[in-house]
Amino acid sequence: MDIITEINRLRKEKNAVILAHYYQVPEIQDIADFVGDSLDLSRKSADTDADIIVFAGVNFMAETAKILSPEKKVLIPDRNAGCSLADSCPPEEFRKFREKYPDHIVVSYVNTTAEIKAMTDICCTSTNAVQVIESIPREQKIIFAPDRNLGDYLNRLTGRNMVVWDGACHVHEEFSLERILKLREEYPDAKLIAHPECQKPILIASDFIGSTSALLKFTDSDPSKEYIVATESGILHQMKKHNPGKLFLPAPPIDSTCGCSDCFFMKMHTVKKIYHSLNEEIFEIDVDPSIRERAVIPIKRMLEVSG
Repeated sequence: MDIITEINRLRKEKNAVILAHYYQVPEIQDIADFVGDSLDLSRKSADTDADIIVFAGVNFMAETAKILSPEKKVLIPDRNAGCSLADSCPPEEFRKFREKYPDHIVVSYVNTTAEIKAMTDICCTSTNAVQVIESIPREQKIIFAPDRNLGDYLNRLTGRNMVVWDGACHVHEEFSLERILKLREEYPDAKLIAHPECQKPILIASDFIGSTSALLKFTDSDPSKEYIVATESGILHQMKKHNPGKLFLPAPPIDSTCGCSDCFFMKMHTVKKIYHSLNEEIFEIDVDPSIRERAVIPIKRMLEVSG
C-alpha cells in the first residue's frame, strides 16, 4: 500500500483537509493541504468547507479548530500531542489569579486550552499580539497569559504594564546564548532571528524578532544568505524550500544531543498516524458546548482585529 496515495484517496472521498503547523516534520508539511502558524491555521479552520479536519499540530490548535467549526469533525493523529506552554497555565490556578485583578481584562495567547480561552476577553497570536494589545484603550489594565517571555517582550514593545502569567514554552526557553554566540563566530555573516517566546537575552542579541510566519517572510525578503534560527526547527523546512540558496542553522539549545530544538509534542505525528486517524476517523477532538460558547468569543474578536 502506498500510504500517500491512500491519504489522497481518503481526503477526497471524505471531503477532508489536512492542516499542519510549521513545526511538523517535513513529510507531513509536504502532504498537508495547508501549512501555517497559529493565526493562519485559526483562519483556515474557520474558513474551510471540509467535513473533516485532520489537524497535525498540538491539542490546543485542534481545539481551536473545533471551537471555530463545531459542526465539523476534527481529528488529531496522536491524542498525546500536548503543549508545554498550554500546560503551564492550569485553568483553576488561572481562575484564582484572574480574581486578584478584577479591573483587568484578559488577553490570552492562542496557545492555551479551551478552558483558558473561556476566561479570556480577546485572544492573540505572536503574529498579531501587538495589534491586539494596541486595539485596547491604554487606560485599560490587562492580564496577559500564558507566556512570560512574550508578555515581557510585548510590555517593552508597547509601553504597557500588563500583568503577565508565569508560563513558558520548553523549546523557546532552552536556547543557549553562549552556544549561539559561538555559532556566530563560525558564521560571522549569519543573522540571528528569533521568536518572541525566547528569553530576553536571546531577543536582545537578535537581528530580527517575529512570529514563525514573520521569520519566514523575513528570510524571503532579506538579502542575507545565512541565518541562525531561534525557534522550533520545523520551520527550517519551509525556509529551505523558499530559499534553497540560503543557509539556515537551528539555534542550539543548552543541552541537546542533536544540536537542534524540536518540540517533542509536535513531532509525535507521523504520516502513518495521519492515515490511521483519517481512515478510521479516530482521536476526535471535542469541546464542551458551554466552554465552546465562551471560548469562541475571544477567538472571533482576535480574527476581527487582525483582519
